[in-house]
Amino acid sequence: MRGLGVHDHVCWCFDTRAEFRARAAEFLADGLRAGQRVLYIAGGEPGALAAELRQVRGWDDALTSGAAGVASVEGTYTARAVVDPAQQVVTYAQLTEQALAEGFRGLRLAADATSLVRTADQVEAFARYEHLVDSYMASAPLSALCAYDRTELGQARIEQIACMHPIANSGAAAFRVHAGGRPGCAATVSGNVDAASVKLWTHALRWARPRPDSDDRLVLDAAGLEFISHRGLLELAEYARQRGGSVVLHDGPSSAARLTEVLGLSGVRVDPVRRRPRDGLRRAPDSERTR
Repeated sequence: MRGLGVHDHVCWCFDTRAEFRARAAEFLADGLRAGQRVLYIAGGEPGALAAELRQVRGWDDALTSGAAGVASVEGTYTARAVVDPAQQVVTYAQLTEQALAEGFRGLRLAADATSLVRTADQVEAFARYEHLVDSYMASAPLSALCAYDRTELGQARIEQIACMHPIANSGAAAFRVHAGGRPGCAATVSGNVDAASVKLWTHALRWARPRPDSDDRLVLDAAGLEFISHRGLLELAEYARQRGGSVVLHDGPSSAARLTEVLGLSGVRVDPVRRRPRDGLRRAPDSERTR
C-alpha cells in the first residue's frame, strides 16, 4: 500500500487483522515520510493500538511528537451507530485543517470501519459519507485507507462499500462511483455495470446523488467505464429524468453509444471515447483529482 498520494482514497478488503495491520503500516509510514499527520483507527484499547504499528520506523517518536495518533472505534462511535455523513466529513475536514495549521502537509488515516457497516441503515449512511468525503479529498490534503473485514461482512456488503471508492483491491467491486474532480463532471464512474451488478448500481447512484448542471445535464466522467448493460443505462436515464435532466457519459465506451441508439434513449448521450490504462488496484487517473 505504498506510493499513494495526498488525495487518495482507498478501500481495502482484508481477511485477517494481521493483513490489515500490514497494509495500514505501509500506508501510514508513507504518510509520515511525506510530512503528513497520520491516524490509526481500529477496534481495541488505544494503548494496544499504538503497539500494533511499532514496526513502522519512527512510530514511537511520531506518537510522542503528535505526528501520529491512534483512536479506538469503540471509543469514537457508539455500538451499531449510524453515522451522520455530512458531520463526519466536517470532523475530518477540521482534523485536516488542524494538521495543516500545525505544519503538517495534510492528514492520512487508516481505519478498520467494519463495525460501522454491519446493518443496512449503517451501509446506506456510510456509503453516502464515503462519497462526500471523496469529494472533499479531491481538493484537500486528506488521504484514507478504509478497511473492511471480508470474513465478517461477506462479499455482497463489501461490494456496497467498495463501489463508492476510486481505488479498491482487486475483486472488491465490479464498478465504482466516486467524486473524481474532472472539471464539468458531477461524478466519475468506472469498471463494469453488468446484469449482476445493476441493482447495486441503482443504490450507488442514490447514495452518491450526482446532480445535473445548470443546463440540466448529468455529466459523468466515464473514461474508466469499460462496460454498461442496457439495464444500467436505463437506470441511469431514469435517475437523471427524476432529477429533471439528461445524461452525458463523457469518454464513455463505444458499446454504450450503440446501446443508446438501439434503445432509443434520447436522454442519454455518449461523448467520444478516450480510453485510459487501468491497473490491478483499480486506481483513479491522476487527472481525476484536483491537485
